[in-house]
Amino acid sequence: MVKILRCAVLLACVSGVGYAQTGQVGGATSAMVPPVAVPVELAKRIATMEAKLADWPQLARYKADDAALAPATADEQRVVFYGDSITDAWGRRPDTGSFFPGKPYVNRGISGQTTPQMVVRFRQDVIDLHPAAVVILAGTNDIAGNTGPMTPEMTEDNFRSMVELAKSNGIRVIVASITPVADYPWKPGMTPAPKVKVLNDWLQGYCANHSLTYLDYFSAMVGPDGGMKPGISFDGVHPNAQGYAIMGPLAQAAIDKALGGGK
Repeated sequence: MVKILRCAVLLACVSGVGYAQTGQVGGATSAMVPPVAVPVELAKRIATMEAKLADWPQLARYKADDAALAPATADEQRVVFYGDSITDAWGRRPDTGSFFPGKPYVNRGISGQTTPQMVVRFRQDVIDLHPAAVVILAGTNDIAGNTGPMTPEMTEDNFRSMVELAKSNGIRVIVASITPVADYPWKPGMTPAPKVKVLNDWLQGYCANHSLTYLDYFSAMVGPDGGMKPGISFDGVHPNAQGYAIMGPLAQAAIDKALGGGK
């Protein structure tokens, strides 16, 4: 928000919104100040920030898709995969492999999202789709501070909110571990690996204490430095086809367990 305000002030200064009033300055009459052209990159940044403010949780992203989705049939066990870019990219990019072909699984990931944004859109993009289960993968962008600084407790509270919303609507909950990361390319130097471990330990304990299914991607994907194993991601954060090939069977096993098809 501070950045937005600073940019708004700067935009007002450089765009010449109106003209400066004529007046006496040091005994001399000041001239009218003509408007100055807004730098293209600054204008783009302001437009992006305004769009984010207008729809902070990005409800518009799936609104039409949700409306067009046919109701689940009586024998269909629909599953919503709910998360950030790691979910969003799964099967959408040609270099991420397929997304559970033939399964009634719905992808509702949005790149860059944090858990507070996900709480806001949970009803529209999960509950209103009437799934049998939801797979929640989130938290890495909280650590990165994508929507501002967050404590682990803030992230934990948002997980609690999503779980409680799902359970109160008869939806089985699968909580995925945060995937490994040693550094964020867009925000280097944050040493996320130990922070990921802290949240994953909490998530695993929370699942055990509340009869939820814990989906452990982390153990199968972590390398010696606490980041992704070599060769399974594009940038140390986002899985490639090899990374999703590890995640797919683990997710399916967790779904089977949550829906009663596995032990």
